Amino acid sequence: MKKFLLTALCAATSTFAGPFITWNGADESVTSQVETGLRNETDISGYWVAYSDDSEGAESQILWDIDLNPEWIPNKYDPIIDYCKGMCGTAHLRKATSSHVPSANVAFCVVGMISEHDFSLVTGDASSWGGLCVTYTSDTDISLELGLGEVTDSTINYANPAVPLPASKTSNRMVFSWSDFKQPSSYNGDVKIDGETAAKQLATVRFKIQAEDGDYRFNICAVGPKDGTCPEQCGTPSTGIQIARGTSAVKAILNGRTLGFTGIKSTATAEVMNSLGQVVMKGAINNATNNATTISLASLNAGIYMVRVSGKNVNFAKKIVLR
Repeated sequence: MKKFLLTALCAATSTFAGPFITWNGADESVTSQVETGLRNETDISGYWVAYSDDSEGAESQILWDIDLNPEWIPNKYDPIIDYCKGMCGTAHLRKATSSHVPSANVAFCVVGMISEHDFSLVTGDASSWGGLCVTYTSDTDISLELGLGEVTDSTINYANPAVPLPASKTSNRMVFSWSDFKQPSSYNGDVKIDGETAAKQLATVRFKIQAEDGDYRFNICAVGPKDGTCPEQCGTPSTGIQIARGTSAVKAILNGRTLGFTGIKSTATAEVMNSLGQVVMKGAINNATNNATTISLASLNAGIYMVRVSGKNVNFAKKIVLR
């Protein structure tokens, strides 16, 4: 997929705010879409895409372990994720006539485009994520970069704030604060952007594999906010609450169409959000120490929802699946 297609995958006029739910390829309900919490009304931000530098004279591409639809569709990568519990493949890097070191990328956009007719990426404020957690394997180093949209990226000559993910043939979990993301030391342009500034105008999160000619295996197993639930080992499903910010002893228990809570020692508010980030149900929780408070979800359609609970010393989110 060409780089410009990454831009063409997201379209919106407004943004729905919600928590960034850790994407874990080993979770039963996982799809090709990362729940960024900043998606727009067309519901297509967060989808994984892949592209290389073949438009710049190189002949790089990503080779997948199983056959995929040659065209991009929203859930194109579901078969790969089911196969290897992550976004896995081989970066087939070939410099050919390019003057640059060859590269290939997997990425997802954070918000979307300005409109269906304007492919310019909308940026979102991801400061609340605190940073990023990642679990991965790779035969070579990966650069985890913060994309800021074509105008800003080109202004800084594509010297985007980034952190290195060292080559690791076994599972490696890394956690970064926004302050860890730096522009390359070789960059001498006039426009300087640090990680915290980039987080406030984030367009894409991309994993850039750039190396000399060769074939390099990789698997992006999980990605989430700094305090997210990226596992220590690839292939390990998320357990319990998927944390969007901070930690909590609270648990949400789904029994059929009844959602119960435990571990809440004060008053809190529970919201159930659909895939668009819209609140479809809301309720109050008062001292739910032992599954004492429940919410009936009988009126909701089957599908994937997110439960968000907020209150004094309570702030968490959990993905649930209604059958």
